[in-house]
Amino acid sequence: MRQSKHTISSTHTMTTRHIVALSGGKDSTAMALRLREIEPRPYEYICTPTGNEPDEMFAHWKRLGELLGQPMSPIVAGTLSGLIEQQHALPNWRQRWCTRMLKIQPYAKWLRGVGLCVSYVGLRADEEEREGGDYLELPNVRQDFPLRRWGWGIKEVRAYLDQRGVTIPKRTDCSLCFFQRLIEWYELWRDQPAAWAEGERLETLTGHTFRSPGRDTWPAAMVELRKRFESGAIPKDTRPGPLQQMRCRVCRL
Repeated sequence: MRQSKHTISSTHTMTTRHIVALSGGKDSTAMALRLREIEPRPYEYICTPTGNEPDEMFAHWKRLGELLGQPMSPIVAGTLSGLIEQQHALPNWRQRWCTRMLKIQPYAKWLRGVGLCVSYVGLRADEEEREGGDYLELPNVRQDFPLRRWGWGIKEVRAYLDQRGVTIPKRTDCSLCFFQRLIEWYELWRDQPAAWAEGERLETLTGHTFRSPGRDTWPAAMVELRKRFESGAIPKDTRPGPLQQMRCRVCRL
């Protein structure tokens, strides 16, 4: 087994709490399940829902809790719709406050109150450019990256999930994520009418659009985009392979 500079010392006292942050994506899911198998401890499993995830994501979190032997503990700091109404603004690629306000800051605040702990983060061995340093300034928190310690890259993660019979939802991010591709907006309109209607409501409320104007030749506003879809227009599927479809774009935990 390849060792890493990220390995946590085994001299922690019994008072140390072991926190596993779960986005529900492929990497954190594989990490949590494998940790329970080969490094058994009294883990606490944390997720940070925004209230805007597809139904399949909540079902996945529930099944994960069953596989891990205990349910997820959600850290909730409001909802995406609630924050949009409060700020009268939509998140976009320049102002990605949704991740910061609904995930990073709430988890950091929660960690400050737990005492000495190890936070396990699902960064792989083949993505060394990612530092995962959002919580390094917290004095009571040590971060561990088990996938890197095990030398696991995307190949190992995928093989392990296949072995365990675990399928990651097609979308692990928000239904109204501004990063999603045009084909995903089409699928949202086709498959989740309530989520689509909420998006139109929020665009009308704020006077802005989730999609950037001029991003392509399709309308930016959801109400106009809906009309194009209703006319029978279907955008080209420009997504890469199935592994990329499973990734949670910028949202961590």
